[in-house]
Amino acid sequence: MNAPRHPFLLLPLLGALFLQACAPAAPGIPTLTVDVQAAQTQAVATVFAQASQTAQAALPTATSTPPPTATPDPNRTPPPLPSRFQTDLLNPLDAPQAYLADSCQYLRAKWDPNSAEPGTVLMPIMFHGIAKGEVNSAATGVYHDMSMKDFRLLMEDLKEQGFEAVTMQQAADFLYNNAKIPRRSVLLIVDDRKYRQSFDDTFRKYYQDWGWVVINSYITFDERPDLWQENAALEAEGWVDHQAHGYVHNINITNASDEAYIQQELGKPLEMFQKYFGKTPIAYIWPGGSFSQRGVQVARELGYQLGFTVNPRGPVMYNWVPQASAVDPMRPSYLPEGEAGDPLLTLPRYWSPDARNYLDTVRKIGAEAAVYAESVRATEIEYYDIVCAPTYGVLPVVGP
Repeated sequence: MNAPRHPFLLLPLLGALFLQACAPAAPGIPTLTVDVQAAQTQAVATVFAQASQTAQAALPTATSTPPPTATPDPNRTPPPLPSRFQTDLLNPLDAPQAYLADSCQYLRAKWDPNSAEPGTVLMPIMFHGIAKGEVNSAATGVYHDMSMKDFRLLMEDLKEQGFEAVTMQQAADFLYNNAKIPRRSVLLIVDDRKYRQSFDDTFRKYYQDWGWVVINSYITFDERPDLWQENAALEAEGWVDHQAHGYVHNINITNASDEAYIQQELGKPLEMFQKYFGKTPIAYIWPGGSFSQRGVQVARELGYQLGFTVNPRGPVMYNWVPQASAVDPMRPSYLPEGEAGDPLLTLPRYWSPDARNYLDTVRKIGAEAAVYAESVRATEIEYYDIVCAPTYGVLPVVGP
């Protein structure tokens, strides 16, 4: 795997090592002939490069401070850092993974009073289809759709239990920098392109009443002018945040995918989003939830900041992403994320028909994490003061 582009990211999973050091660690699937060939022209390559540069420039950076070089006070011995927060509320084969190699950077962001409070949870939810009538999954064989009644119950329950919807940029800022977001945050992600009427019938009410934005994972191969125009209007209105969901989309990226197809599926949306939306997507919602190590590498190289699977392993927190390193015999359809080595590009998300069943669990995980953080606060701040402060500076105070 290529070395990470950002010194504060360590692409291989570093679960056990994440708080031990203060210094950063150092035959394929066929493609569509017409558009694949076009994607490989110099002009499109230039667009990809420009879009990648734009995305890289927008990527949140946690700090510009160099790694610690000052010598800690020899009269003070730093305490051992506590272990990472664990919970019994995850599936036994799912384990929280860290993605920051620099513990000083992590502690500074964690205990900055201007940042998100420890225990802040982000719950991504995936909406596949919302039917106006009842949904008979047993008859149709489709288990990811929900009725309008159940959709409204979910939205009401989220609000009643203290959740607030955030944009994809807010999610990225939180996961990279621990930027402040609501203590219980939710990402509402709608799969596949839709006409305006679909959003007006479902999510518009919650934008008007609560200011909640919805994410649309948009497939870019179809160039029907009316479809793009309607979605461009929604994007301009500011309440539908379009993000990439592949180009062809219906052929998943796997270990068998050839390089041209991977580059097309991840690169072509950058061009199309610039053309029709005037923006660069920062998130890639993996079609079918399928990914590969090479696919994740290309996503990182192109400047995507976040990526989402369809594995409902749990909520995410700052530097804390539930993942699996091996296939679970009880859940064989869940692709293990460990081999990809980049938790931020293989994030979990819940299915909307089941999401209500997990609201209490998500709240409890956040509450447990907050209690654990408070129990180790003194130790972590003492460690930071001795080891990190000589180079990173004292912890910030509450801002205006």
